[in-house]
Amino acid sequence: MVGIVGAPGAGKSTLAAGLAAEHPDTHVVVPMDGFHLARRELFRLGRWQRKGAPDTFDVDGYVNLLERVRNEPDQTVYAPRFDREIEEPIANAIAVEPRHTTVITEGNYLLHNEGGWDRVRPLLDECWYVDCEYPARIVRLIVRHIENGRTGPQAAAWVHDVDEPNARLIRAARETADVIIRSDDGRLAFPLPPDWRTPWW
Repeated sequence: MVGIVGAPGAGKSTLAAGLAAEHPDTHVVVPMDGFHLARRELFRLGRWQRKGAPDTFDVDGYVNLLERVRNEPDQTVYAPRFDREIEEPIANAIAVEPRHTTVITEGNYLLHNEGGWDRVRPLLDECWYVDCEYPARIVRLIVRHIENGRTGPQAAAWVHDVDEPNARLIRAARETADVIIRSDDGRLAFPLPPDWRTPWW
């Protein structure tokens, strides 16, 4: 089980999808984003304006799923995915089958050590940190928010007020990753070059 972590917009999903596409019969991606709390629940808890922060996910559900994947390799385990068009998680949308010998899970808080997130890292065989140059990451985030219905000023405000505080929190744990993958121009090439695997330390 391989974890891919990084700040919002760093390229985690791109890397995970690329790796899975290279090995479609044996690799599957289980995104942490599938464990976003539903919009209605975020409103009830008063956390909607902080969506994406550590306490806006079902960390217990995420940990339980990772434990099942590790402990039940001969069973098909269903995982949720996050639908960006409706901004909601979709249950049982990803099948982790016995043929999947490598499970890639990607998300923001795989190395976070508070609020129950500390239970994630021990379940991963390795955790890779994707480091992306600041301007490219910010542009990508603003474009993403606009595509999801926000105006330009709203998108910029969300990046400043929500995404970047989360990014600083995520970046604080990067030295605990097994590997760092640099994406200085905001792009990740496939297949990955032979020297991509550079230990962080």
